[in-house]
Amino acid sequence: MSDIALTRPLPVTTEPPLARYLMIGLAVTFVALFLFAPLVTVFAEALRQGWIGVLDALRLPDAQAAIRMTLTIAAIAVPINATFGIAAAWAITKFDFRGKAFLITLIDLPFSVSPVVAGLMLVLLFGANSTLGGWLIANDMPIVFAFPGIVLATLFVTFPFVAREIIPVMMEQGRAEEEAALTLGASGWRIFFTVTLPNIRWALLYGVLLCNARAMGEFGAVAVVSGKIRGETATMPTMVEMFYNEYLSVAAFTLAAVLAMLALLTLLLKSLLEWRHADLLAATRRH
Repeated sequence: MSDIALTRPLPVTTEPPLARYLMIGLAVTFVALFLFAPLVTVFAEALRQGWIGVLDALRLPDAQAAIRMTLTIAAIAVPINATFGIAAAWAITKFDFRGKAFLITLIDLPFSVSPVVAGLMLVLLFGANSTLGGWLIANDMPIVFAFPGIVLATLFVTFPFVAREIIPVMMEQGRAEEEAALTLGASGWRIFFTVTLPNIRWALLYGVLLCNARAMGEFGAVAVVSGKIRGETATMPTMVEMFYNEYLSVAAFTLAAVLAMLALLTLLLKSLLEWRHADLLAATRRH
């Protein structure tokens, strides 16, 4: 009995069962009140007039234009941020140079700056009252209150997601494999595609999902630089606000429900990636 007692694993926590159940109950209650309840409310309000009301809302020209605008912005911003995120992570983790800490700080800058402030900076830089903005408008190349401004605002607020997912993975892996491939005569691109990219693929996909979710749901910066022009610069989040202010609640909640479904799809893909990655790690450790 003494040997069994000595080998018995110790409990992870020492709190009494009542305290554990209380903390679990509080966590479940918090999630139910602040996550599931608003989500259920959004879908319930969208379906208040039935599926016919939902279909009528999605047939509105303004709603269709906002959906196209949002998907187009995401399709542009995500690949660009993925490319720059990989390049920034490669530079930070594979090379030593002056200003590396400053570069990391710049990558984190969008996390600390309010999206509204970011949009205001773009307006001050490219607006009609600035020298550069006035020249661009005079040459029929407007940035603010036009499509390019929305792209720039979305790029700014979503830039850190890919880089911040890749950098820790690259730091953990080190440089040994790339240096070995270089010693064997592999070129830089061959090293990247055959050594580096396979090692970071799961972190890259995870960062791309987060970047895509933020790009589609961004409101603050886009609301400032877009001007919320119907059918031209209005995205789904800004169109939700416009519909709601005009008492078109079914249309507003329908677009909000579409955004919520896209977010839930992102979470599902994220969970699948984590599950797949965990299975691969377990298989690697067994072998």
